[in-house]
Amino acid sequence: MSDFTPINPKPFLRDLIDKSILVTLKFNKTQYKGTLVSADNYFNLQLREAEEIVDNKSRGLIGEIFIRCNNVLWIGEDLKKTETTSEQALKSEKLETSEPSKTSETSNTAETDKASVSSNT
Repeated sequence: MSDFTPINPKPFLRDLIDKSILVTLKFNKTQYKGTLVSADNYFNLQLREAEEIVDNKSRGLIGEIFIRCNNVLWIGEDLKKTETTSEQALKSEKLETSEPSKTSETSNTAETDKASVSSNT
């Protein structure tokens, strides 16, 4: 037997709201990448910051779009965009941990100034 477990599509789509997704249409080798804004009970989709891709070539950003459900072949999370975002988060964490904090430098300078004042009196 197969290990396939069907997933209810409504919660699946609800979880994709405000995430970057890839929508493949049934015709003309057309795909759209963008952030899912909403999906209704018929699975009509609203995307913002959408990019049109035909034959794996970007046709440019087209902004906010609405895709009628009967044109959709499949929908999924844009894993390339997710990987890029997580890589950027890791880089910024590394930068934050590698840079010494300015507050500790300031407090060290203040303590040194206090020590020199007290030794002079």
